[in-house]
Amino acid sequence: MINTDQSIIITLAVPVFLLLIAFEYFYGKIKGKNNYNLSDTFTSLGLGLISRFPTMLNLGFQGMVFIYVGSYFNLNLLPVDSAITWLIAFILYDVSYYWMHRMHHEIKILWASHSVHHHGEEFNLSTALRQTSTGWLWKWVFYLPMIIIGVPAQVFVSVAGINLVYQFWVHTKHIGHLGILEKVFVTPMNHGIHHAKNPEYIDANYGGVFILWDRLFGTYISEKAEVKPVYGTVKPLNSWNPVWANFQVFYQMLQDSIHTRRLSDKLRVWYAPTNWRPADVLENKPDINAGDFNKKYNPPMNNHQKIFTIIQLFSIIIFAAIMATTVNIQAYHETVIFGLMLVLIVALTASMLQNQNNSFNFQILASISIILITNFGGIVSRELLAANFLTVHAVINILFIAITYTKYKIRLT
Repeated sequence: MINTDQSIIITLAVPVFLLLIAFEYFYGKIKGKNNYNLSDTFTSLGLGLISRFPTMLNLGFQGMVFIYVGSYFNLNLLPVDSAITWLIAFILYDVSYYWMHRMHHEIKILWASHSVHHHGEEFNLSTALRQTSTGWLWKWVFYLPMIIIGVPAQVFVSVAGINLVYQFWVHTKHIGHLGILEKVFVTPMNHGIHHAKNPEYIDANYGGVFILWDRLFGTYISEKAEVKPVYGTVKPLNSWNPVWANFQVFYQMLQDSIHTRRLSDKLRVWYAPTNWRPADVLENKPDINAGDFNKKYNPPMNNHQKIFTIIQLFSIIIFAAIMATTVNIQAYHETVIFGLMLVLIVALTASMLQNQNNSFNFQILASISIILITNFGGIVSRELLAANFLTVHAVINILFIAITYTKYKIRLT
């Protein structure tokens, strides 16, 4: 099966990504230029790890369509054993990525998926991992021409992996201008503009590896000395919840489609430009003023919340690593259950980070439920490392909350 997210290159790169994120954090602290926020980082990594589960579950039509097209419409123009094939495939993949990326900023239903990557109001290496869980629905459409002309499967998957890995390092503020390289390649300076929500910078610099496509198709914007980039989306997410992050725009489109009176507008909601809404809906439910343009979403945290979040952060990283290395020995339904448990852990931690009522009580309830499911429910095998890890994680959560409450007599949210 051809899947752009299943390259071994990506799997091997993930541990390196995490090490580089840690390095960037400590480098920023030492230099007095730290731009990491614990809640934001947890959300970015949580969304990134959750985004891997649709791939593990083989959701979507990509593999099936690619196999069919490759079998019946393949022009076989590119031999697998030619260096020219790899060069052509690399260039074709990047220009295909440019148009895929650009359309995800210009068509609302596509933006609904891609917006997840742009919600982050910090610009650092963890932002690169803030990925959507619904991209499998349609991203593959933009790469079909490569299959038709005959890019071999192994070449396609490899260049896709290289392209994605390249994009990681351009999400940092610690690398400045790189001179002539910025004329040809995507760099931290020109990609930072892509993540800015300033009116002067909106919808620009879509390239993956080469910034040449933006220069060629008129979407290149360089950073202006007088306009400091402000990161995030024009309509802020104002939440750490991974489920809401993935479905916020879908929900608004559905609401607009239901409430608008004109049939044409009910349909247009889904394919219109990203900032368009039906006139009659705007009249009754106008867009809420975003408030202070520079203000970041950052509910206050006490030290107990910070310690608990760090425990959850390391736990989801370890759990995802276990899942990635043992998925082949799990039944499909076990992978589904483990994936849902990961979403639950991230969502409940997000609830705590937002100081929502009873969030710690729900943590205890969820932890007890996880212990029962992994040990006594008979739904998942007790022999699986993932099940054992979840049990330990749940016990640690219960003990931490109980000890913190009894020792410090704090009011748990």
